[in-house]
Amino acid sequence: MSDLRGRIIPVAIEDEVKTSYLNYAMSVIVSRALPDVRDGLKPVHRRILHGMNEMGLRSDKPPKKSARIVGDVLGKFHPHGDQSVYDALVRLAQDFSMRYLMVNGQGNFGSVDGDPPAAMRYTEARMHKLAEEMLADINKDTVDFVSNYDDSMEEPSVLPAAVPYLLVNGVSGIAVGMATNIPTHNLKEICEAIAYCIENPECSIDDLLQFVKGPDFPTGGIIYGKKGMQEAYRTGRGAVTVRAKFNIESLDNGKDCIIINEIPYQVNKANLVIRIAELIREDKIDGISDLRDESDRDGMRVVIELKRNVSPKIILNQLFQHTQLQVNFNVNALALVSGRPKILNLKEMMVHFINHRKEVVTRRTKFELKKAEERAHILLGLKIALENIDEVIKTIKESDTVNIARLRLMERFGLSEVQSQAILDMRLQKLTSLETQKIIEELEQLMALIAHLKDLLAHEFKILLLVKKELLELSEKHGDPRRTDIVLDEVESINIEDLIQKEDMVVLITNRGYIKRVPFSAYRLQGLGGKGSLTSTLKDDDYIKNLFIASTHHVIFFLSNQGKAYWLKVHEIPEGSRTAKGQHIRALLAITADEQINAIVALPEFSENTFLFITTALGTVKKVATKEFVHAKTRGIQAITLKADDRVISAILTNGTSDVFVVTRKGKGLRFSESEVRSMGRTAQGVAGIHLLAGDEVAGAVETNEKGQALLLSQFGYGKRLVLRDITPHGRYTQGRRVYDVSEKTGDVVGVLSVLDGDNAIVITHQGSSIKIEVDNVPVYKPDTQGVRIVNINRPDFVVGLDRSDPEVDDVKDGQPGPAASLVDEAGENAEAIASPDLPPQDL
Repeated sequence: MSDLRGRIIPVAIEDEVKTSYLNYAMSVIVSRALPDVRDGLKPVHRRILHGMNEMGLRSDKPPKKSARIVGDVLGKFHPHGDQSVYDALVRLAQDFSMRYLMVNGQGNFGSVDGDPPAAMRYTEARMHKLAEEMLADINKDTVDFVSNYDDSMEEPSVLPAAVPYLLVNGVSGIAVGMATNIPTHNLKEICEAIAYCIENPECSIDDLLQFVKGPDFPTGGIIYGKKGMQEAYRTGRGAVTVRAKFNIESLDNGKDCIIINEIPYQVNKANLVIRIAELIREDKIDGISDLRDESDRDGMRVVIELKRNVSPKIILNQLFQHTQLQVNFNVNALALVSGRPKILNLKEMMVHFINHRKEVVTRRTKFELKKAEERAHILLGLKIALENIDEVIKTIKESDTVNIARLRLMERFGLSEVQSQAILDMRLQKLTSLETQKIIEELEQLMALIAHLKDLLAHEFKILLLVKKELLELSEKHGDPRRTDIVLDEVESINIEDLIQKEDMVVLITNRGYIKRVPFSAYRLQGLGGKGSLTSTLKDDDYIKNLFIASTHHVIFFLSNQGKAYWLKVHEIPEGSRTAKGQHIRALLAITADEQINAIVALPEFSENTFLFITTALGTVKKVATKEFVHAKTRGIQAITLKADDRVISAILTNGTSDVFVVTRKGKGLRFSESEVRSMGRTAQGVAGIHLLAGDEVAGAVETNEKGQALLLSQFGYGKRLVLRDITPHGRYTQGRRVYDVSEKTGDVVGVLSVLDGDNAIVITHQGSSIKIEVDNVPVYKPDTQGVRIVNINRPDFVVGLDRSDPEVDDVKDGQPGPAASLVDEAGENAEAIASPDLPPQDL
């Protein structure tokens, strides 16, 4: 009995896994996921088109059920599952997936909203006219045929492909360890570029880019910038930025609408609309009042209705940032060249196509030459027979069999076996003079054709000229205008400020270090003597220490008690309600545990022509160019070197030549020229600004002008206006003069503010109350007076700060917000920092 046990061959598992995985990977790369550079098709698409051609489903024939096509392709050529074949067939028929359709589908073949196609038993299909160009001359020995998966029949290894499919329809696919993503292009542009390449084989890619403007997507859209496109065309890799196409319409009610007409390639419209709705619902985009998809069979129309007075640019930038209204098409031009994957640039893809077409035309010419010669050979025999018709008939009649007759004709007239057989097969009607003349004329035409075909094969450049001619004819027949617009300017990198609506904010900082921003429109305008409204919910031992008003696009500059400088954009500060506690400053700035923020200032830009004028509690002043702080950001850098017992009180933005008005807590004021203080480096200590008496310290400082006024405010709510031109300038480091009559009733001066007629101001108390007042309601008094009650203070509460806004900013009355405007002017002039007295309640 023979040994039925098999032999066991030990194999290391790592070797077996490596071999098996490599075999699988190569199968996916070569036979499934990557296109051939010659016809631009993956195997499944090639088999579908060949199968439909074999079924006779040409563009002028009735369509057949998709299920029948899938079954035929599946059974004969592509045994990988019916759904994979149907999915590929569907894509060839989708006008939003293919720039130029290969399949003419009837029925539901899906939509740009991501709707799935109907089942294959419901849909029908046939070849599109352009697909016939892909298969033209396939029966003329133009391409090699290989055995199918079970060796039962043959299939083409590549299609003749008169269409430069790889470039005009693109391709995307994921193999093992590699992927391809080639965009679609305009047929006319590609054909013109290839024709130029045929005429000028040494042309550069820049020469070809005169014709190829860029990708041309079936869904349109707008391409921004040429850098990414040129990189992709030169190297085979690059990113192309594509945006949706839109227009802005104004409604009768004063609102603006953004109308989306085209979206980027491969973007699902339904998912896009859902994403926009989610952003609106989550308050990530504020300013959209309605969203509608009004698309129909006539085209795409997504309507985004904006709220009144909302900038469309800001909403669009937010949509570009957070949705697929702007995408990057990442080009990775990978294709199979002689069965090997290779990254190709634009010219290489065109050269491979030209070489393929040259081979196809050459093989077609040889095939046609062979057929013409065979036919001419037969016609030559028939001509000899007709010239000797009586003898031919006699020879045939005297022969006993057909074979004998064939041999006698061959011997008598020097004919070949094929010619003799043709004479024997000739009908008697050919003996008429008319039929005889037709044979002679056909022979003459064939001889001319043979001469032409031999001439083509003898001159390679004539083959290339024929390739060019056929390509331009194809372009003329099937080409169409470009759909995707191109803007050569690079797409602007989306600045975060473009996503933020310009809005006036009140920035609040508490003694314990909590910071927040509150919309200025949240505050009510009240008359003198009002009680105010709650602006923050604070713990018992905390109080509002700093207040500032600025636009969301301004830089807020922070100066700590240790003389370090930090800055943030206003929109980077967390927004909160009027009663919210806010977020601790240490979550935003890298300040130490014993460091406090003592002054803030609005900074429109960093420049060598604008200066930060710093005033300390002990009367030291310092002037530093703002450009010195451009790298401060949240980590901070030294702005002034302080004495051990000193701290920063005020910082104002100046032009370097203004007058400065410094006010002390005991009511002294000094006006002097800023030019008396030279610009210093960041680590300098500064110089003496005002001479202080014992027990006094600086309350604040403002920049002066001849038309301006100063609003002074005391601890217990008293204040007044001073006309700044009435304050006589004195030299630096003098005592100045009395500008406020301090008493127990008023308390010390806590702040000074530069104002103009018509300004509004906000006053904040340490217990969280706020009041917005009209500056015009505050009387103008002489320097040595107390002023009037501005805020009704119930002790131990006291005033901690104030700030100014432009008069047209806010006409808020009785809790109704007015139109939004800028709180601090765009040039940054008269932007002051307000610091409160650094005293806890128990020290009062």
